[in-house]
Amino acid sequence: MTKKSIPVTPATLNVARRVVWFKTPEEALADPVHFLAHVMTFGTIEDLIALQGIVGNDEFNEVLEHAPPGIFDARSWAYWNLKCGRQPAPPMPTRGGLFIGIMDFLIKRNMFYIFR
Repeated sequence: MTKKSIPVTPATLNVARRVVWFKTPEEALADPVHFLAHVMTFGTIEDLIALQGIVGNDEFNEVLEHAPPGIFDARSWAYWNLKCGRQPAPPMPTRGGLFIGIMDFLIKRNMFYIFR
């Protein structure tokens, strides 16, 4: 979704290998939004330094706008929304589907019980 592709360099390949461990680095870099969401959640300061000059606030904002569900944790979501000036932070993206939606609704309202 992001207009800017991530160049394939030794530095970006190393970051991709570390933060998107379940894909090849080349596959990870081919999907910039997915890759950057992983960097924003699992990345280290060294990873961000490696991406300096390649991505910036515009790309991070775009990732937040189109964030894939299930990648961000609450802490990373709050941090990056604050860093990008998106306050108050919108709700985190969630996985869709009727079953997931119903379970999420019940759990959030303490209405989900497991009977034995």
